[in-house]
Amino acid sequence: MPPFVNGSDAIRLSVVIVTHNSSAAVTAALPALASQLGAGDELIVVDNASTDDTVAVVGALAPQAIVVDSPHNSGFAGGANAGARRASGDLLLFLNPDATPADGFAQAIRRPLLDASGWAAWMGLVTAERGRVINTSGGVVHFTGIAWAGEAGRPVAGAAENAREVAFVTGACLAVPRVTWDRVGGFAEDFFMYHEDVDISLRLRLAGGRLGIEPSAVVDHDYEFLKAAAKWRYLERNRWATILRTYPTLLLVLLAPALLATEIALLAASTKAGWATQKLRAGTETLRSLKSLLRQRREIQAGRRISSSDFARWLSPDLDSAYLGRAATSPVLRRLLRGYWAVVLAVLRLETQRR
Repeated sequence: MPPFVNGSDAIRLSVVIVTHNSSAAVTAALPALASQLGAGDELIVVDNASTDDTVAVVGALAPQAIVVDSPHNSGFAGGANAGARRASGDLLLFLNPDATPADGFAQAIRRPLLDASGWAAWMGLVTAERGRVINTSGGVVHFTGIAWAGEAGRPVAGAAENAREVAFVTGACLAVPRVTWDRVGGFAEDFFMYHEDVDISLRLRLAGGRLGIEPSAVVDHDYEFLKAAAKWRYLERNRWATILRTYPTLLLVLLAPALLATEIALLAASTKAGWATQKLRAGTETLRSLKSLLRQRREIQAGRRISSSDFARWLSPDLDSAYLGRAATSPVLRRLLRGYWAVVLAVLRLETQRR
């Protein structure tokens, strides 16, 4: 990593925003961001074939922005990768078009690099409802690959104020040094959207990296959990892609019964909730891409620098997300999952000790 002199101006920030019919979102967010960027920073907007006036709005609000026009909608992952290829800064920052930075954000998001935290990637504190509640203070990954925004809906007043490590960093506000980005290979473009932040976080962890949150860097996210029925398909397809690509082999073997039980439970839940078609499509697409996923797995696992036990300790046995309904509140299920996970961890520790 190149040496930096003291002061945030020495770190050139490249902000990448991916848009698709996002004129209303960028109208709120861009002025707050553009006013905080210095002479050495750059703003890159990748427009995924918008049919509204997004590009015109960007040009009016941030004339210094570099606009990358995509001829088709390549999703968040593809758009973010295209923006990163155009970027020249020392620190890449991926920011959602509907994430509005608070005062001091651009300086605060550089702090982990200035403080030599050693993090491979980090995030800011993402709030919602005009800063009243937390959108995410660090992602949580269940051992079945189900992932969610940590502390979502809790009052911001109760958020931790100190920088700390997290299980995964959110794509809504994700900072990564350029050298690290190049080494990990960017987002998985086949994901299109959703779960790509979980996947890149776990790949960074496999390679020995640490992930964190800088809570003094605050952005407010105009967030809705459900935007289209296809979200369920992407979430489930990409959850499985992440598991198959990143989970160490012994962990996969030990989790096989739990993963099978989860599939049965999710199929029943999706049927009841009306998204069974999306669930079945996700499974079909996963099977069709299995050969490619296994090839990607071999490449990713070849770069693993930590033990299966160290990887697993950042996974959670508790389904304590508000988005998971009864599964989040069942004491019986919680005891079963914790007991199962305790056995898995014990076996993984034995593997580590034998090496």
